[in-house]
Amino acid sequence: MSDLLNSLNPRQKEAVMATEGAVLVLAGAGSGKTRVLTHRAAYLISEKGVMPWNILAITFTNKAANEMKERIDRLCEEEGGMVWVATFHATCGRILRRHAELLGYTSNYTIYDTDDAKTLIKRVLKTLDIDSKLYPERMLLSRISAAKNTFVSPDDMYRQAGDYRERKIAEIYEEYQKQLKANDAMDFDDMLVKTVELFQKFPEVLLSWQERFRYIMVDEYQDTNAVQFEFIRLLAQRYGNICVVGDDDQSIYKFRGADIRNILDFEKSFPGAKVIKLEQNYRSTGAVLEVANEVIKHNRGRKAKTLWTDADKGDAVDYREYTNAYDEAEGVVMDIKANLGRFDYGDCAVLYRTNAQSRLLEEKCVLYSVPYRLVGGVNFYQRKEIKDIIAYLKTVTGAKDDIAVQRIINVPKRGIGQTTIAKISALAAEKNIDFYAALNEACDTGAVPSSAASKIRGFTGIIESIRAKQSDLTVKELVEAVCEESGYIRELRDEKTAQAESRIENIEELINKAAESEAEPGDELALSQFLEEVALVADVDSLDDDENRVVLMTLHGAKGLEFPRVYMTGMEEGLFPSYMSISSGDESDIEEERRLCYVGVTRAKEKLSLSAAQQRMVNGEIRFSPVSRFVGEIPDGMLDMESGAPRSKKPALTGLKGRGIPTAASFGNDYFDRTYKTKTSGKGIGEGSAAAYLGKDITAKKPSSLEYSEGDRVRHLKFGEGTVASIIEGKQDYEVTVDFDRVGSKKLFAGFAKLVKI
Repeated sequence: MSDLLNSLNPRQKEAVMATEGAVLVLAGAGSGKTRVLTHRAAYLISEKGVMPWNILAITFTNKAANEMKERIDRLCEEEGGMVWVATFHATCGRILRRHAELLGYTSNYTIYDTDDAKTLIKRVLKTLDIDSKLYPERMLLSRISAAKNTFVSPDDMYRQAGDYRERKIAEIYEEYQKQLKANDAMDFDDMLVKTVELFQKFPEVLLSWQERFRYIMVDEYQDTNAVQFEFIRLLAQRYGNICVVGDDDQSIYKFRGADIRNILDFEKSFPGAKVIKLEQNYRSTGAVLEVANEVIKHNRGRKAKTLWTDADKGDAVDYREYTNAYDEAEGVVMDIKANLGRFDYGDCAVLYRTNAQSRLLEEKCVLYSVPYRLVGGVNFYQRKEIKDIIAYLKTVTGAKDDIAVQRIINVPKRGIGQTTIAKISALAAEKNIDFYAALNEACDTGAVPSSAASKIRGFTGIIESIRAKQSDLTVKELVEAVCEESGYIRELRDEKTAQAESRIENIEELINKAAESEAEPGDELALSQFLEEVALVADVDSLDDDENRVVLMTLHGAKGLEFPRVYMTGMEEGLFPSYMSISSGDESDIEEERRLCYVGVTRAKEKLSLSAAQQRMVNGEIRFSPVSRFVGEIPDGMLDMESGAPRSKKPALTGLKGRGIPTAASFGNDYFDRTYKTKTSGKGIGEGSAAAYLGKDITAKKPSSLEYSEGDRVRHLKFGEGTVASIIEGKQDYEVTVDFDRVGSKKLFAGFAKLVKI
């Protein structure tokens, strides 16, 4: 064990040995946080005599969990395999499988992924006769998810509703939950919420899990939401041994409900907590870290830390400015090819703010024969053929999952039409039974014509045949039986197309996944775990580190990864930071965008390039934008603005000062009032603010006075009602802090926020 500790730096060693009580490890990017967590588990077992099954380690992705498991195994040999290492959802899933009956579910409940949830929302809208154009499915799912992540029930949402639209959303939320329960299903958010509910309603269950997990470690703590915080708080309540590792500077998932206050206020939540900072970086060169530190220091809502390294300073960070987005994409791809002697394709990652930016990059990769991998496309488990087979498995297990049954009732084609399906759905509602039960009821009672009944019996006959054999089959054999007896594989073979062959290969890969289960034939728990695993897998989990291809991905998708060579593209105001974050009037939105920039910069190990385009096509229009403020926050001496120009064409590199990029101190609402002259499509668009080139007026003037004062109640279009906590008058605008009822405290600029006194 002494060798284990000797491999750590002083701060890492301190974090490993601080085993009792609450501990916050502020781990800067590339500072070895996984090493700390794994060595801490090994130290608890080897030096403190803690039983491995009394240790819980939670992270956010299967990939991170598997890496942690492997490292603990290497450190502790056989004992390491008994440490519970899993994601939040996998952990809650395993707990719920044992106690779901207490909450009115079966232990065989179904997990609805995003696609399933969207299908269910469509059914809900149809049930309530609501127009999806007025209430889009994506918006509704986002609102429902946000509500669950803050423990807001349908009743709570209805009581808080300020208008007809809000009450309608609450009604949809209520019906959505009702239909989930009827299908014996939970969506991803429910898995967390229901586990907390289980702990709150059944203290004896909570006590049993508190005794099980006497030492708790949480990775990526800055990404936790209110539900995850409460889950951890309840588990740690008895013994108080909670160690969280995270970096507030990498909190970038606010849109998913992540609450940065969990890490910023950790010492308030756990009084007496010890705070340890890991600032030595083992990933990046000195030049990359200098840029990262310069950008992130402009955020006010953070715990101060400065990354440093013993490594060489390395190459300077490049900044390249191109005439347009086409030139930018070509410049990046040509630079990758020009530097193949130093970096392989697989060493390179091209990062961007929005998925839409990938199109030009893909086109240029194809044009210049550069192999690439697009991360963030269709997840393996979201492909049609995989979803179909999974739906068959859910139906075979007897799950009361109407969506799964309706997905496959006519796959392969059996001639069962929508009219028949509608009749059966109506019968199910009338009899208060699930859809599969209604199939048999419809055939037995003559509720459908005999021709339709014959086709339905053909489908149910396949399901019942496979069910009869289930107890004699392993998970792998059950998947194979579904593929063959359903006729699914046969139909694909008969197509004799390249696409069908590709789908067969995907199904074979699913069978390979099923073969990993070592359970005995008929093990229902093993099948449930298999279905749970495929429902919870993320796209980044399947990223193959050994593929020699350039990786194209969003900045959000790059979190947790690292690459020798990184290109950050689209460094323009209105794109990065996004227009929405600029126009919201909420300073915390800009700070989250800056953290996202920091994440992108710190993905680079050896070489980093930033680039911007003077003009870019957006929604069919050419738009002109100033260079991102994040570039402007980097001192001139840290950027190489001449090297690395595209070999095909010298970029329109004018330098930061030539573009009028202000220093960080001068940023204000007048930033977008800077004037540019330009032409597009032969038509002069004259002089105007950069805001006009973004297609929207995003300027805001400082109000001459405010109609509200500290202590007044106000309303915000996005955040709802709240109380004004403070007002600070600045040169460019008033900074108003409001304690909102639903979303907590926000700092806003009055000119943008348009607060209305109640």
